Amino acid sequence: MTRFHLHLVSDATGDTVHSVARACLVQFEDVEAIEHIWSMVRTKAQLDRVIASIKLNPGLVLFTIVNEALRTHFQEGCRKLQIATIPVLDPIIAAFGAHLGRQSRGLPGQQHLLDNEYFARIDAMTFAMNHDDGQSTWGLNDADVVLVGVSRTSKTPTCIYLANRGIKAANVPMVPGVALPEEVFTATHPLMIGLTNDPERLIQVRRNRLTTLQQNDRTDYTDMEAVKAEVAMARRLFTEHKWPVIDVTRRSIEETAAAILKLLARRQGTDA
Repeated sequence: MTRFHLHLVSDATGDTVHSVARACLVQFEDVEAIEHIWSMVRTKAQLDRVIASIKLNPGLVLFTIVNEALRTHFQEGCRKLQIATIPVLDPIIAAFGAHLGRQSRGLPGQQHLLDNEYFARIDAMTFAMNHDDGQSTWGLNDADVVLVGVSRTSKTPTCIYLANRGIKAANVPMVPGVALPEEVFTATHPLMIGLTNDPERLIQVRRNRLTTLQQNDRTDYTDMEAVKAEVAMARRLFTEHKWPVIDVTRRSIEETAAAILKLLARRQGTDA
């Protein structure tokens, strides 16, 4: 295992630089980063403390600092220590500037302003929680998308992920022997999407869930023939109502959500 010091420096919350670092780190095996997170760094005095820590724990430095004077001060301090610094937003901001023919404003933390988009995400999150697992079906027509699928097809986490993108998402489970709510078939506004999974993978996920709950896993819930019939029933329903279907067997939550967003864009006529 290779261990190294990683300094993440930001003039805002640090979410951006932290996400970039994590996305890059997963590409390397047997590597562990000792993270030093510095957020809301907006004065030279604060930067001097960061530089002093970097001197004690030399390593890679990723930063998002938009103020030019502070950037220069920080980079000069790291240069004297012969420490590499990576301004993770620079290539993206430069590309935007070149494309738009404009200069960036150089204001920190603008993505966290309480604007309409922020409140839309909060509203969508509340909606997802109130309409999770078949709750409040009387409000399904207010959803942007409704996910329908058998148990353990990642309906809830996908809805939460979509809500963080400002999408009002509800989900309704398909339970053998239990009819779906009438609102699933009468709602006209939301995009209805069926989620399915490979029976073998579904059984594995369900058994893990039952083990976590310390419940008996020898039931129809994990019986191969019963699960195959359950999945087939779901697919027939999706086909009957001409709902688009997403197989989540080999998809992460993010990949499933991306496919849903593409379907929504296509429906709204905004797909490129």
